[in-house]
Amino acid sequence: MAVKKVLVCDDSSADRAKLERIVADAGYVVISASGGTEAVQKAKTEKPDLIFLDIIMPDVDGYATCRALRNDPVTKGIPVVFVTSKGQKADRVWAQMQGGRDLVAKPYSNDEIVTQLAKTA
Repeated sequence: MAVKKVLVCDDSSADRAKLERIVADAGYVVISASGGTEAVQKAKTEKPDLIFLDIIMPDVDGYATCRALRNDPVTKGIPVVFVTSKGQKADRVWAQMQGGRDLVAKPYSNDEIVTQLAKTA
């Protein structure tokens, strides 16, 4: 399945804007959310092909958001890639246990994000 629509969720407007730019420059439609609750709602209505999700957020953290997405029949098949400052091996393992496909540690390169898009295509 080719990735066409990507949901970017980060509570930092600067980090969210950077991801949005990379994804849009790569030719994808970008949907944005500033928190976990909004991300779940937009995932249900917009049905993106991929979700880039921050972990540390004030309303609902990325782990809980990912679990909510996995437990919903409408969103359970959407791949989630965590994009976070939590890049230790334990963080990667925990992210996968929550249902995430992968984890990209901040700071990241444009190529790391584009590679994640290509993995879903």
